[in-house]
Amino acid sequence: MASTEQPATTALAGLPRRNYEPETRGPLAGVRMLDLSRLVSGAQLGLVLGDLGADVVKVERPGAGDPFRHTTVDGYDAYWRAYARNKRSITLDYARPEGRELLFRLVETADILAENFTPGVLERLVGGPEALLERNPKLVIVRISGWGQTGPRAAQPGFGTVAEAFSGFTYLNGEPGGRPVQAPMSLADTVAGTYAASAALAALWEARVNGGAGQVVDVSLFEPLFSIMGADPTAYAARGRLRGRGDGAGVSSVRGAFQTGDEHWVAISAATDETAARFFTAISREDLLDDPRFATHELRVAHRSELNEVLAGEFRRFTRAEIVELAREHRLTIGPVHDMVDALADEHYRERETIVEMEDGVVLQNAVPRLSSTPAVIRRPAPGLGEHNAEVYGELGIGAAELERLAEDGVV
Repeated sequence: MASTEQPATTALAGLPRRNYEPETRGPLAGVRMLDLSRLVSGAQLGLVLGDLGADVVKVERPGAGDPFRHTTVDGYDAYWRAYARNKRSITLDYARPEGRELLFRLVETADILAENFTPGVLERLVGGPEALLERNPKLVIVRISGWGQTGPRAAQPGFGTVAEAFSGFTYLNGEPGGRPVQAPMSLADTVAGTYAASAALAALWEARVNGGAGQVVDVSLFEPLFSIMGADPTAYAARGRLRGRGDGAGVSSVRGAFQTGDEHWVAISAATDETAARFFTAISREDLLDDPRFATHELRVAHRSELNEVLAGEFRRFTRAEIVELAREHRLTIGPVHDMVDALADEHYRERETIVEMEDGVVLQNAVPRLSSTPAVIRRPAPGLGEHNAEVYGELGIGAAELERLAEDGVV
């Protein structure tokens, strides 16, 4: 079984290699986003739009930059490289009057502006959405915050860990009877950033196609995560039923992760009567179909713990490779539980180029989803701090001498 730390050489060997494609036009070509955000939620929003071809201009603090530049894994700025691809970087201190005016001039050229300050900070820095919309009435302003722009918690700072707990997700995650377990990644931020991307495009369509005005998009960290919890609130309101902690407790069976005889893990989802019957037959346990505890989905859910004990023993009879092959032969909904080493080496990942090695040696998840005519691609690597100052400010008619003065004054 793979350890948590090991040389990556073997897993990386033979990864699909790709060049950056700065000239490839994406479906959002011509859309410009000014990104005033920091960390994951705003970075995810910009990543989605940038991969699809938008011109994402990252506005960073002079001399410091985004915190991701300094968030390293053993000294390697992996987070910055992963999240800042397909973006241009400029530096600007818009807390200064001269910097604020430069921001307003940039706003006049933009379609979308994104920020994830605590509510009230944008108002203090630049006058809030009203001041921005005065300079560009068609502007879409995306505001991501822990708790949203309204409500009793609005003014409180919020990070994803707390938002995940507040949403109810953390309560459900973990072993039945055990402690709540936090997600091992920035789940709330990533979901919020992805929701924000779709909302930004909807608001942009309203402004650019339907002839409407610009507007503010209010996205909290907790509500998108709450919204993907499916029918839980509806079921509770109608039947008073609360889902318990665990991998689908009280909802479905056969479902979950099971250990194989070679101490790997596989996951199965065979909750319908048809898929469960096919699985029981494939492992030569047709007798389970006649067991009064397991004959229907409802009965399997009611006796889930007992069935899981039986299945734990059955999975132990196979290696992971044998189970995966059995699933292929019988069209079973079973798959390996991958760690990153497994994912990097998996032939399906490689065939679809889900993970690629770029021309500079940086390994990245490829752009998703796949568009047939105007594909999302990785056009440019993560930029250096202020790398595009001359380029972007030059578009405003600011020449080299003026840019040098602004830099000396600490404005850019």
